[in-house]
Amino acid sequence: MRILLVEDELMLADAVRDHLLASGEAVDHSASVVDAEIMLRGTNYDVLLLDLNLPDGKGLDLLRDLRRQGSATPCIILTAQDQISDRIEGLNAGADDYLVKPFDLNELSARLAAVSRRYSGNPNPFVELEGGVEVDLAGRSVLRDGEHIDLTSREWALFDQMVKRPGQTLSKRQLEEALYEFGAEIESNTVEVYVSRLRRKLGRDVIKTVRGVGYRVEG
Repeated sequence: MRILLVEDELMLADAVRDHLLASGEAVDHSASVVDAEIMLRGTNYDVLLLDLNLPDGKGLDLLRDLRRQGSATPCIILTAQDQISDRIEGLNAGADDYLVKPFDLNELSARLAAVSRRYSGNPNPFVELEGGVEVDLAGRSVLRDGEHIDLTSREWALFDQMVKRPGQTLSKRQLEEALYEFGAEIESNTVEVYVSRLRRKLGRDVIKTVRGVGYRVEG
């Protein structure tokens, strides 16, 4: 997933970012409302992780503005405010989920995955593909003809994007954005390299090439 983390507590932001990067996610970080607004205008994010109290404004005001503009980007609020009334206000402003600090990083990953599945239109974490491939999106595991297949974090990040949207062709650019955060150097053939590796592990027919458009999997 391509994730925008809006958090001004730098130690927490670094811990969250490092955890998600290790899981194969692409994470951009902003410590202010203004920077977050600029980043949101230039990039289509899969999920927004949003702190409420920021140096130059309120996270909820940013979220309300996004929703008024028609943005449907999923949002998980991260905050130390644990009153029920605060949670209700956040959810009514357009948030999809709520985590109270301090939180477990593995729980954050699970909530990210659940929100992403809901927005992809397929809340079921178990997906069967052609070629005897079975995918557990929640457990981040893949079976081929009943045998467990090990994927690297980058292989999983790319494959995950396609599995969440079976039958939908994703462009090379869309897949690149799922793999890399701002400032990362991307080789021109990065997507092709990972697709080739996945085909070797899962079978050549699992990932289809739509010439001149991109790649897809069929459920």
